[in-house]
Amino acid sequence: MSLIIAGRFQTFPAAETAAQKLFARGFVEEDVTLFFVNPSGQHARYPVGGDVGTDAGARAAPKGAGKGVTIGAVVGAVVGAAIFAVFHAPLLVSVIAAGVGAYVGSLAGAMSHTKKPQDALHAEEPARHAGVLVAVHVSPESQDQAASALREAGGMDIERASGRWKQGRWSDFDPLQPPHPLGEFAHTRA
Repeated sequence: MSLIIAGRFQTFPAAETAAQKLFARGFVEEDVTLFFVNPSGQHARYPVGGDVGTDAGARAAPKGAGKGVTIGAVVGAVVGAAIFAVFHAPLLVSVIAAGVGAYVGSLAGAMSHTKKPQDALHAEEPARHAGVLVAVHVSPESQDQAASALREAGGMDIERASGRWKQGRWSDFDPLQPPHPLGEFAHTRA
């Protein structure tokens, strides 16, 4: 595994300026790479899009749907039996009422177990902010020099990582993994 120092920038020109500062400090082109990190939720990890298989606010929905089916079927059967007794309707009406009750109950139960969007947002913070990442392949001796160059160039969220550096790029970068802030360089700047 390689030692990597990275910093986030708002624009490609700002990131390119940071790369020039790194080159001026003796870093070589094959040890510096720039790439864009998409906003949270837009990394297309699944064929239909998104980063996770289940929305955080909908994780309890199946449990609520199960409860709703049971309650709805019972209520529907009672309503159907009442219709059968009062209006002398065919038995099929009771069965249909129970089915409709189960369906409506499953919808109501699932919806009652989903979180409001603001609750879901506070439950999970994004792993990393979007922007242009400048990553530098460093040695233990040169990591502080790289971090200070990135900070001086306006870099935000300066981080240290351990990863695979192949053919001049960070080959195993995972945007879903939270960054590991690097000491005094860790403070985010707006």
